[in-house]
Amino acid sequence: MSSIKWVFTYVNKYKFRFYSAFVAALICSLMSMINPYLSGVIVDDVIMKNKSGILIYILGIMVFITVLKSVIRYTYQMVFEHVSQNVIFEIRQQMYEKLQELDVDYYNRTRTGDIMARMTGDMDAIRHFIAWVMYNIFENVTMFVFAIGTMFVINAQFTIFMFLLTPLVAYCAYRMTVKCNPIFYDIRERFSKLNTVVQENISGNRVVKAFAKERYEISKFEERNKEYMDSNMDLAKVIQKYMPMLNALSNMFSVIMILVGGILIINEKLTMGELVIFNGLIWAINNPVNMVGWLINDVQRFLAASKKMRMLLGEQTKVANPKNGIKPSKIKGEIEFRNVNFEYGDEQVLKNVNFHVRPGQRVAIFGQTGSGKSTIINLIERFYDAQSGEVLIDGVDIKKYDLHALRRNISISMQDVFLFSNTIEDNIRYGIPDIDNSKISWAAEMSDADNFINKLADSYETIVGERGVGLSGGQKQRITLARSIIKDPSILILDDTTSALDVETEAAIQKNLKSIYKGKTTFIIAHRISSIKNSDLILVLDNGEIIESGTHEELINAHGHYYDVYKEQYGEYINDGDKKREVI
Repeated sequence: MSSIKWVFTYVNKYKFRFYSAFVAALICSLMSMINPYLSGVIVDDVIMKNKSGILIYILGIMVFITVLKSVIRYTYQMVFEHVSQNVIFEIRQQMYEKLQELDVDYYNRTRTGDIMARMTGDMDAIRHFIAWVMYNIFENVTMFVFAIGTMFVINAQFTIFMFLLTPLVAYCAYRMTVKCNPIFYDIRERFSKLNTVVQENISGNRVVKAFAKERYEISKFEERNKEYMDSNMDLAKVIQKYMPMLNALSNMFSVIMILVGGILIINEKLTMGELVIFNGLIWAINNPVNMVGWLINDVQRFLAASKKMRMLLGEQTKVANPKNGIKPSKIKGEIEFRNVNFEYGDEQVLKNVNFHVRPGQRVAIFGQTGSGKSTIINLIERFYDAQSGEVLIDGVDIKKYDLHALRRNISISMQDVFLFSNTIEDNIRYGIPDIDNSKISWAAEMSDADNFINKLADSYETIVGERGVGLSGGQKQRITLARSIIKDPSILILDDTTSALDVETEAAIQKNLKSIYKGKTTFIIAHRISSIKNSDLILVLDNGEIIESGTHEELINAHGHYYDVYKEQYGEYINDGDKKREVI
């Protein structure tokens, strides 16, 4: 589907208003021929033939035409603007819904700046095309055609001389289009990269300042800014190469008119009034020629923007929501991995993973960074699908569940803490907007967040900045923990939730969470053995494989990897057969 056809799938929903506006523009173009013609009548009849009695009527008609044309023009311009705003509202809404539909993989491989460019600059290019470019092209073309038609009726020979330069105008316009097209696509790409640098810098401003990398960030921005400027300069060079030619050709129409018109008047093949009419219509020739460059510029901008937007709307999610998927109101929480393998690109992250978890069990996933712990969680949430093997929930392949129904039964406190720019209360109740305030307080107490929240000036109504700016890492973790437990899910996932907390606070939270764990299948990812030693099952991962599994006691007695880490963390004497060994 071409860009024009694509945009008209939205425009056609307002086709009566839209095409009525084109009819109004057509009438306006026709009316533009009247006053030049009446000017010629004034010269030939009023001045040359001394018919002064009709002057007042002609002037009255000219004033009326001018006023009426202004009213019609204002009306159809407002209609085009109204249609463009409605179309952009719909496209923007559809784009945002698409972004919600796309899986995690899309966000991993797409720059944030690219997405922001689609939602801002590209949107404006589409709106501008509908509201201004389309009717200007139509208006200029119709006036050009009507002017030629009027001129032919008055004097065909003179008109033919006038348009000897038309092939040159068409050639210049064509060359300009060919040259501009790839540059516009390059500009959109460089604008996206520039956006990405700005977005990353704003999001990571604390890291920038902590490492005193302001000058580095400025130089990085300067590089992208220079690339963007260079692309715009390339475009400007092309435009400035052809625009003077188009303007010169436009002015040549006037020169030819005066030269040929004068000769025809001398030879009595053209009246002075007819020359005045031609002079009045010459703007209808010059204006479209002068506008060619700018309209090509705007059309190319629209084509580049619409192509990018259509690519986004055409993105296919790798994690598809099944039609007529299973929608359980409540799942039991039985989870099984059967020979699961998973790869990120060419890197295998999970290798033949097998385990079975009964409903209500507390499971710890333990291993060093990059061992595949979070990947297991991502597969349970179905952020990704395994390349081979099966993930079963309550004995059913996870791919058969409706995604929304599945995720309503799962709650996760993520390792990458994120808080919205909103009140603490609204951040906690995010999963269940209509939850009672008493439940919010209860969840905050369970996560040991209630104490510090109540010390804030506005308590639960305190606005936290983007990503929780203004709160410590531990405070943010406790709020996200409250957000996860308030859902009362069948499956609770705690992904390194207490890493930023001191030992005493963690112990208090673990004590509170004991009552939360009851009846829920709980997955805990942690680096501290103190956080997981009371789990019903501990899975020890190394390089994507489960190398050990069992309870804390079983793994200690096995004297394997888990045992070695335990020694490192606790630094104490441990029974080792018939003797005690000192631990570092």
